[in-house]
Amino acid sequence: MSAPPKPVLGYVGLGLMGGPMVARLASRGWSIRAFDVVPARLAAAVAAGARPAVSPADAARGAGLVLLNLPTTDAVEHAVFGEDGVATGIAPPARVVDYSTVEVERGRDFAARLRERTGCGWVDAPVSGGPPASAAGTLTVMAGGEPDDVAAAAALWPEVAARVTHMGPPGAGLAAKMINQLIVGCTHAVLAEAVVMAEAAGIDAARLPECLAGGHADGSLLQRLYPRMVARDFEPQGYARQLLKDLELVSEFAGALKSPAPMAGQALSLYRMLIRLGHAELDTSALLKLYEPPKG
Repeated sequence: MSAPPKPVLGYVGLGLMGGPMVARLASRGWSIRAFDVVPARLAAAVAAGARPAVSPADAARGAGLVLLNLPTTDAVEHAVFGEDGVATGIAPPARVVDYSTVEVERGRDFAARLRERTGCGWVDAPVSGGPPASAAGTLTVMAGGEPDDVAAAAALWPEVAARVTHMGPPGAGLAAKMINQLIVGCTHAVLAEAVVMAEAAGIDAARLPECLAGGHADGSLLQRLYPRMVARDFEPQGYARQLLKDLELVSEFAGALKSPAPMAGQALSLYRMLIRLGHAELDTSALLKLYEPPKG
């Protein structure tokens, strides 16, 4: 059986996650029309093989799939429903695939609004794995949407992800991402404490991932994030401000469900302190700074 044809892609949002994904897709023969409000990001995407668009609507015209990778819920709403937004350029049978992490209820509303206004489907498809996985096509995707809409992206999923799980109707992928970020945010705090404790104990803190590999404490964050904390490598692979935003969403989601989340509240407080100290643009691993003794 031959592979499904590759639809033309529109792409809006070319930051830490979107930029590497566009470069990968272009290198694999996808036709992409891309847009970003930051000219340097758009220029990098064009250099990687995408064609430039002058607006989200322009990126959407003629596309079979319109991919979004944006930092906030408001940014998604503006890019889709604002002036020159995707909704003014998209036409059936195209679908929107939104990789952004946004508020669950507003994400559901976006899907309903787009279908009512344009007749086009929407898949919420938040991801986990960070920029390296985006560049390698090994992301984990949590998908929410109608089955036909998720299936319409069948040719795309193997190009961007090692795992795609259809969790249910619109909003289900976003709900799964809230739980993912609950686990991620709390683990960041635990790993920062582990670095400090290992160093205080006088053991080689850098060897802990090797030492604990295969045990119950093992995991991708221990193997990938923890060494960056030990090395004090805070070059952003994911901005601290973005994890703070996600933890705020987790807190709001848990509150709406009346679901207890005391550990998420603690991680949220720590990231609020980190950003208040001026570290919003550092990597999420910079949480370790809260545990460091003052200099001077």
